[in-house]
Amino acid sequence: MKLHSRILIILWFIAAAAGLAVSIFLAVSFGAKELTLQTVWAAVFHYDTTLTPHQIVHDLRLPRVLGAVVTGMAFAVAGTVMQGVTRNPLADSGILGVNAGSAFAVALCFAIVPGMSYWGLILFSFAGAALTTVFIVLLGASTPGGLTSLRLTIAGAVVAAILHSLSTGIAIYFALSQDLAFWYAGGVAGVSWDHLRILTPVVIAVVLWATVMGRPITFMSLGEETAVNLGVHTNRIRILGLTAAVILAGSSVAVAGSISFVGLVVPHIARRLLGVDYRIIIPFSALLGAILLVWADFASRMVNPPQEFAIGAMVAMVGVPFFLYLARKEGRDL
Repeated sequence: MKLHSRILIILWFIAAAAGLAVSIFLAVSFGAKELTLQTVWAAVFHYDTTLTPHQIVHDLRLPRVLGAVVTGMAFAVAGTVMQGVTRNPLADSGILGVNAGSAFAVALCFAIVPGMSYWGLILFSFAGAALTTVFIVLLGASTPGGLTSLRLTIAGAVVAAILHSLSTGIAIYFALSQDLAFWYAGGVAGVSWDHLRILTPVVIAVVLWATVMGRPITFMSLGEETAVNLGVHTNRIRILGLTAAVILAGSSVAVAGSISFVGLVVPHIARRLLGVDYRIIIPFSALLGAILLVWADFASRMVNPPQEFAIGAMVAMVGVPFFLYLARKEGRDL
């Protein structure tokens, strides 16, 4: 890699990290009650339980914003890895039905074991995502002509619709509509410090794991034959990559609900800015995903305060046109 390319990559990472820091500060500072920089700083580093502004920052806004950071990273990296190992530019945990599988598992948990711990919820959410992913891949591959990008997307959309209907049926039968509305729309308003203590290490570990796999994923993104000639065990990397994506999506759905399009939009931006090396794209996508979801949550709070807009709808305003554009490009694969 040439020196100027390395410098440019470093500058993009610095810009993204700075942008994330500014986004976090703005999201914590502004809301129904605006807070100054001094107040936010003091609440973070010198928390006083007797001061109401400190309580607003420490107990409400900071865990919410950090929840958006962590889940944004998770959804973005999940989409990035899925696009790389499947060579499907339309891949995203929401579009391919993985989030719907997680949400269905959460609905079952609410109906059958309403008092389940957060760890249990994560495990069931992960199991739902994993089983759904396997089923969608098998369904897409069973069609004449084998598995293509658009067939995989169509299979995911069909399975997602079925699971969403089943989840709705469970919600109606067990009177869970109010409880499950959060998981349908998506949001980080309910994120607590306890959630972050569990979710953050999982997401960081899996993002690092995915980054380590960046080199073989890069080769796979260039084509199956190319990857095999370069010594990549494609089936192994595909399974490991999809496992990482499922863990990220499943654990995040258990916290923030089913949020689509983050993993679709972010990888394309990262590749456009930094090239095709997934060792660089994966961590950069994590930063961009965090920024996107922080701003989506911030916008959902500021559109019509004190009422809140669904964060999933805010992301969809960007994601849906982008998806239609990509789908039109991929239409020739039908």
